[in-house]
Amino acid sequence: MLRHDPWYHVRVVLATLPPPTPHLSHVMVDNGSTPYLGDGKWLTTVSPNGDGFRDKAYVHFTLSAPARVSLNVVETATEKGDPEQPSLRVIKRFPPRTFAAGFRTIVWQPAPTTAPRTYQLRLHVFRGTVPERSPVVRVQGIDAGFFKPSYAPGDDAVLKVATDAEVLTFQVFAYSGGRFPTIRDLRTNGQAMTAPARVDWSSHRNAPASISVVRPGDWPSGLYFLRISARDGRIGYAPFIVRPRTLGTHRIAIVLGTQTWQAYNFADANSDGWGDSWYVSGRTHAVDLTRGFLDFGIPFRFDDWDLTFLTWLQQSGKQVDFLSDEDLDGVTGDQLAADYDLLVFPGHEEYVTENELDAVTRFRNLGGNLAFLAANNMFWHVRINGSLMSKVGKWRDEGRPEESLVGAQYIGSNHGRVQQPYVVTGAALAPWLFANTGLENGSTFGRYGIEIDAAGPGSPKGTIVLAKIPNLLGPGKTAEMTYYETPAGAKVFDAGAINFAASATTPPVSQLLENLWTHLAAP
Repeated sequence: MLRHDPWYHVRVVLATLPPPTPHLSHVMVDNGSTPYLGDGKWLTTVSPNGDGFRDKAYVHFTLSAPARVSLNVVETATEKGDPEQPSLRVIKRFPPRTFAAGFRTIVWQPAPTTAPRTYQLRLHVFRGTVPERSPVVRVQGIDAGFFKPSYAPGDDAVLKVATDAEVLTFQVFAYSGGRFPTIRDLRTNGQAMTAPARVDWSSHRNAPASISVVRPGDWPSGLYFLRISARDGRIGYAPFIVRPRTLGTHRIAIVLGTQTWQAYNFADANSDGWGDSWYVSGRTHAVDLTRGFLDFGIPFRFDDWDLTFLTWLQQSGKQVDFLSDEDLDGVTGDQLAADYDLLVFPGHEEYVTENELDAVTRFRNLGGNLAFLAANNMFWHVRINGSLMSKVGKWRDEGRPEESLVGAQYIGSNHGRVQQPYVVTGAALAPWLFANTGLENGSTFGRYGIEIDAAGPGSPKGTIVLAKIPNLLGPGKTAEMTYYETPAGAKVFDAGAINFAASATTPPVSQLLENLWTHLAAP
């Protein structure tokens, strides 16, 4: 007989439930003080100068459950010398820290030496989720940009300035290589053209403002920098060109690649944490030509390329007109031919409008001489609408290959990883160029590369190769320095390497340039 026992034991196994997945949400950022124009939930402006006003960034968020949270402050730009490879560089790491659920805050106080620019604050939750968008902190220095790249004597030079400094000092410098023996400005190797002028900026601490700062009188045509400084040590520069009162004041014009400067300007004007350049983000389709430049207002690689050639100009006492791309875009080839015998492009004239290309081509066709002292010239077709410049396409794809004008075409870049000397090959073909240099066929000089040109299928008949850097980018990818003449008498030189002019003040290049100048300056 079975006995029924009402008492029995039940073994209960309690499974360990996984902790809830922590979700980070409701992200916002502020500076704990007055917002600057444009600040909002995802953007705040700080100026870490220790005055207690906008010194810190406060990153707020809500956690659905306890979690370990870390924060990286990220700079988005490009590798130096490699503008086609965007980079992300962490400048500050907040180590993981355990937070309880609820509304929480992480505080970043940038060092006073933090470079003025925007930074992304990237949050990470261990075994959790965060929003795809990152808050942005704008570390504000003194951002300034002129509304036009050039001004004639008598014009009002107007620019926009953004800073929260209470008092600013404005002073104009001209790069001169010693021509103006007054107070020297070391950062731009310039000479003071005006006395320092102090301006009360306290009413503009929360938004940019425009100001007319200089009315050039009889200043020589040239490149100038406005230096703006604050009492807390912040400093910014804004370049501008003084063009001649009348084109053709001198028979030689230097064309500075102001549009190329802006294409390589990685300043983040829309404050999304990415530089506003198609070299940084594929989302950028147009760049603002009135932006201030990153790196305290000096154009990208200006000190590596343009500056040395300007030094040579001043040291050799050359008398020239200076023009911007906008100036070139505003004239016809017939006007250029009437006003000038020689146009010199010292830097990287990569981005040009249709009218620029038409004008320079017509100038050449009428017998005008051209000197391209860099590489990768006349490459991109751009369109300008108001202050915005956008790419249309490559001129070679539109049936106008650059070598048909320049003499050589862009063939590639190694971003400076390998640079080699030129080997002279055309001493007998152009003895005027190599006179008094000590160079002959087989001689080598300098170290060049980065971006290079070589003669192409569309190079004009009779184009000669003056020097080569064999196989610089690999087998068959050789840099070539070229020269040709046209039946109309035009003489056209292309250096073939983007950093050729960076050696303008050193032998034998200084003598090469002197010889080139003498040969091309003659009408």
